Amino acid sequence: MDFMQERITTIHDFRIEERSLCLALEDIAMERPMTLLIPMLFEEIFGDHIENILKQINESNFLTKVVIALAADDEQQYIQVKQFFSKLEIPYIIVWCDGPSVQQVIEELKEKDLDITMFSGKGKDSWIALGVATLDSYAIAMHDADIVFYSRLLPAKLLYSIVEPDLDFFYNKGYYARIDMERLMMYGRVNRLLLNPLLHSLLKKTHYNSNFLKYMCAFKYPLSGEFGITSDLALNIRMPGDWGLEVGLLAEVFKNTALKRICQVDLGFYEHKHRPISSDDEEGIQKMAKDIIKTILRNLVELDGVDIDEAFMQSVNVLFKRAAQDRIRQYHADALFNGLNYSRHGEECMMEAFSKYLLSAGREYIQNPADVHLPDWKRAISAMPDIREKLKDAALNDFNNYG
Repeated sequence: MDFMQERITTIHDFRIEERSLCLALEDIAMERPMTLLIPMLFEEIFGDHIENILKQINESNFLTKVVIALAADDEQQYIQVKQFFSKLEIPYIIVWCDGPSVQQVIEELKEKDLDITMFSGKGKDSWIALGVATLDSYAIAMHDADIVFYSRLLPAKLLYSIVEPDLDFFYNKGYYARIDMERLMMYGRVNRLLLNPLLHSLLKKTHYNSNFLKYMCAFKYPLSGEFGITSDLALNIRMPGDWGLEVGLLAEVFKNTALKRICQVDLGFYEHKHRPISSDDEEGIQKMAKDIIKTILRNLVELDGVDIDEAFMQSVNVLFKRAAQDRIRQYHADALFNGLNYSRHGEECMMEAFSKYLLSAGREYIQNPADVHLPDWKRAISAMPDIREKLKDAALNDFNNYG
């Protein structure tokens, strides 16, 4: 454990006490209501650890409500999810993001010349649910539904630095060690072997002049899906619509608030499902890696005016491979010292794959640098002033009419 600080404030867990933190949040909640937002797939209600998540949420008395951003194929799946969440004792709302009621509102928005119908997946679902969550919340915490080691301390950590008046941050990113302590495995490959060496390679290539890249390098785990945010900031950022969601959100936060209002917090150890390597270039870790790369390149152009061409990408790739090889050597030493199972050859193979994705993603970006962001909520409200209320009514309509 260290106590170092970065360009953004780092909140370490030296001795955070769960009960004291939760009691403090309960007092604050009377003035600054808090919402927990959980994007989830229908299949995740059958996960091994979702029951514990519900149990811990029920003990989180500081939460005003829970918003479930649900992706379900049909009415029967929705009804199963509704029955499952009937165990929640805290007020909650299920937003069936691809259900007919919500889609009708999205079609109305399209008629106002704001079309988001081409988007799908977690980014769009989170955007829809975020609009509902901001209606009556000062702050929102968001995390996934597949967390193995979960306690009420997790949302408490994400929210406290935002709602505590003496701190008053606007955005708080969770970070953690992706270590499976049962299998003694080190995960987080995309962060360790792609994003981290890529950011440092780009920083070197741009002669350390990019404040955006310095900011991104300050995060210990940029790809974590856990964060807390004020409603005001949430209404002003654009939600990425692809696998670049997490890094894209960090870029949006960078554009819309001061560094002194951004922090990261230690969430301890963390385990969730791991994405397999896929032979299909549009699925699995390949698609994720390419979207992340293109998101970084797009923001580098937007914020720093960097010219991205084939020569630039070839040069960055040389730097990337050197940086990634250095990381592998370092992680091997770390794993050996801690008795972890670590395949240096496997990591080198992964690095080689990421190097190929880097070049192909760069070429794809050069050919088509188009943006893939959903609009910020301020624009959506300008186009349809009551859109958030309509989405909430659509969710309540589904709840009342199905099951």
